[in-house]
Amino acid sequence: MVLAGRYVVRSPISRGAMGTVHLALDHKTGEEVAVKRLTDVTQVARFAIEARLLSFLSHPRVVQVIDHFNDPSGYFLVMDLVRGADLADVLRAGGNPGLPVSVVLGYAHQTCEALDYVHQQRIVHRDVKPENLILGESGVILVDFGVARQLDDETEEVGTVGVGTPRFMAPEIFAGGAVSERSDVFSLAATVSTLLCGELPRYGDRRSMSDRVPGVSTQLSDALRAGMEFMPERRIASIDAFAKAIGRPLESREGASFVRSMSETEGRPSLIGAVVRTAAGVFDAAAASIALVDPVTDELVFKAAWGAGADEIVGVRLPPGTGLAGAAAVSGEPVLVAACREHPDFAARIAENTGYVPNTMLVVPLRRGDETIGVLSLLDRRDGGAYGADDVTRAALFADLAIVALARGPQALAA
Repeated sequence: MVLAGRYVVRSPISRGAMGTVHLALDHKTGEEVAVKRLTDVTQVARFAIEARLLSFLSHPRVVQVIDHFNDPSGYFLVMDLVRGADLADVLRAGGNPGLPVSVVLGYAHQTCEALDYVHQQRIVHRDVKPENLILGESGVILVDFGVARQLDDETEEVGTVGVGTPRFMAPEIFAGGAVSERSDVFSLAATVSTLLCGELPRYGDRRSMSDRVPGVSTQLSDALRAGMEFMPERRIASIDAFAKAIGRPLESREGASFVRSMSETEGRPSLIGAVVRTAAGVFDAAAASIALVDPVTDELVFKAAWGAGADEIVGVRLPPGTGLAGAAAVSGEPVLVAACREHPDFAARIAENTGYVPNTMLVVPLRRGDETIGVLSLLDRRDGGAYGADDVTRAALFADLAIVALARGPQALAA
């Protein structure tokens, strides 16, 4: 089978509740790649949005997503093929019954590096388990994001360290609750517990790990219990905090940020960039940006952006009234658009030049007193839906808070 006229599918790599992954040859580069297929057609919109974001991830401990495309047989995500043994195989080969504590903590620390970066970019992996942690030449690599959930796959029997084993998933996922960074914390804690004990943890198991595994300290045991709390509100809240709790704090952060701003210094996003990043997280947007009015020319100047098209949109100037952002700036009223391509005010040419044409968009003015000084734009909800009236109200409140926050930075509102 040849996909997209480029990828020759060779053999299956894995199959489970989160998708089907195959080995393929990329005719364009001559390299072998991993291709993941989505067959649940109800998830295509969400998958397309998320796949675009995954392609921007760049970290030495995170698999590189190199392509995504739609095909008559489904939607596909193409990733670098990471060579090495996954940690489930490492456990089977060397567990007695578990692996040495120091070795497991090393793997855990490297996984924390990967997940901390992913979470900083407002992405949740959703499928952390030993099979998705590959031990390569440079250490652990996080692979196979659970975005492509395949609902018709069969799950392997509970009790085996296999693909799709449900006990690595946070309880709220089964209950249909919100997936968050805490969901990945649970999965990582369950993974560490499995590597130490040589068997899967059970939901609600309150036994002390220090009593079960020689060499496990009380601190590590308590950290794992807190990481696997049934209620997410009682669980360790972040990967950074989990790393500290297991005694392996994250000392430095690598990887490319999704945030771009005109006033970055030494690679660090500005305050206005932080506001944009927060907006993207609060509204679960695939992209977000802030443009400010140039007091001399009355043009809108995009000062900061997060997500798809961020590199290209920062610095772009819109003539007064141009595009959906310009319309919101002129009217001083929010603009809510369900289908951007069909709206007469949509600046299609400018969007195409950034490489990202959104499906839906919400733009709210940034107002200081009676004056509109800029706009906040939110593009594409990541669940594939459209923004609604409730989002308009919330975004307007967020814009008010953003103005207060930016006013504290003397350079933040300078056009």
